[in-house]
Order: sequence, then C-alpha cells, then structure tokens
Amino acid sequence: MARVSVITVNFNHPQITEELLQSIAATNTYHDLEIIVVDNASRINPVPGWLTKYPDIKFIRSEVNLGFAGGNNLGINNATGDYFFLVNNDTEFTPGLVEKLAEVMESQPKVGAISPLIKYFTKPDLIQYAGFTLVNYYTGRNNAIGKGQMDNGQFNNLKGQTGYCHGAAMMVKREATKKAGLMAENFFLYFEEVDWGERFNRAGYQAWVRGDAVIYHKESVSVGKNSPVKEYFMNRNRILFIRKNAPALKALIFYIYFTLVVSPRNIINYIKGKRYNFISLLLRGIWWNVTHSKTSTDLGYNLNKTS
Repeated sequence: MARVSVITVNFNHPQITEELLQSIAATNTYHDLEIIVVDNASRINPVPGWLTKYPDIKFIRSEVNLGFAGGNNLGINNATGDYFFLVNNDTEFTPGLVEKLAEVMESQPKVGAISPLIKYFTKPDLIQYAGFTLVNYYTGRNNAIGKGQMDNGQFNNLKGQTGYCHGAAMMVKREATKKAGLMAENFFLYFEEVDWGERFNRAGYQAWVRGDAVIYHKESVSVGKNSPVKEYFMNRNRILFIRKNAPALKALIFYIYFTLVVSPRNIINYIKGKRYNFISLLLRGIWWNVTHSKTSTDLGYNLNKTS
C-alpha cells in the first residue's frame, strides 16, 4: 500500500490538536503513516513542547498565519506520502479510516480526492457530509448531501463520485496535485476546497466519498460560529469563486443576483440580529472583488482585529 501523509493545521487550539493526535494513535492500523502538524502562527508557540511529547510526528511552525489553504499547502510541500490526508485539527479518527480511503485511491486511477462520511462529534448520530452537489454558478451555492440526517446506515454502502470533497477531511493523490496545483491561498478561509475541486475536475480527476469510512467533526473551533472573520471571507470568497470558475454569462447573472437578492437579505438579517458591524464586512468583501484581481494575495482584512 502507498504511504499516507496526514496533515493538519493548528491555530491557537493546541489541546484540540492533541485530541486529534490521540485519536489517530488510538485507532490507526495503517502501516505507513506520516503525521504532519502545521502551527499557523499561534499566539503561543506549541511546537517546542510537542517535539518532546510526540517525537514521531513532524511539526512545522509558520510565523505568519497562512490561512487554511496556505497552512495545508505548507504541510503538503513537506510531506513524503503518495496520498495527502488533509484533516481539520478539530476532527477525530475512527478505526479503519485511512485504510478505507487509501483502498479507493489504490483501486481507482481516476479518483483524485476522496472524503469519508463526516458526522458531528457532539451529536455522533448526526451527519454533516455524505457528498456535495456541484456549485450552481447562478447562485454561488451548493448543497451538502445528507447534512442534518440521522445516521441510520443509509450511506454505509456509499462509495462513488460526488461533486467535491469536504475540506474537513479529504485524501488527495500527489499526482493529482501536480496536475491541478495546490489550493489557492488567496481564499485564505472558505471555498478554497471547492475551488480546488473544480480544478481537479478540469484536470480529469474525480472526487469520491466513502460512507463506511467515518470521521467526527467538532466544527468551528478555530474561527467560531457567526464570527466577523467567517462572515467576511464567506461573502468575499463566494464572489471570488464565481469570478475564477463561472462562464462569463453565468457570472454576470450571479453578480446581479448577489447585488439585488443576497446583499439586501443579508443586511436585513444583520440588522435583525443586531450584528451591525457585519454590514461593513459584507460591503468590504464586495469591494475587494471590485478592486482586486482574482489572483490577488491581498486579503483585504486585518486578522488582528475582530471586525
């Protein structure tokens, strides 16, 4: 079997990351596994302590916050595996997880990336992901298959193609990254794995999901729910994704839809929720796309501020 490099990114949550490492140690039986942890400029550097505590794990410290895409790309560039298993640090493994995903990679040459069934850690019978539909270029939206369903075994036999893999847990072939490239770092957070999936598709690879391979996701530990950072990048990157991937006519229709429907609706919801600072974040996300090229590395957001 091939060598698998598990890559995860830590940002200010060392205990959560250690829980992931412990879950890998407790469940893994894959014979050739490399584990890489990228610390993405956490306020307190945990790497020196980890080097002593986990001598068999490779730790990389970035002094600059590279975002989800950049942190994972740094890990990939230091990995030796044939397959890269990118997992959020707020996930926990289950027995047979790596073997099941690697088996598909070995047996299916057209598969460039594969995700397991993702379930919520706090509600272990509740499904978060069993596949994605493709993004609708007119709306910039897609759907997570199975999300919110109770797990009654309905996806146990699922093993096949899906629209995209999920950024919380996706195994990628090294050869596929050579053809499609790495994740676009100017997304920073959100939509980067969907954009990556579009490039895998264009490079001739398929995205798959396997339902009897399971990972648990604690979700929103690093960023937080309804955070200003998340709100800014979700809006900014939804537009950026369309700019990078949609045909011209469909992109034009999306811009009209986002301006006349999405933006007014969001602003009304912000006012109802008394999150008035989110209005400026929405407008800044739109303006960034007006004033920057689709390859610009300027994030347009000061990560040291909370709004």
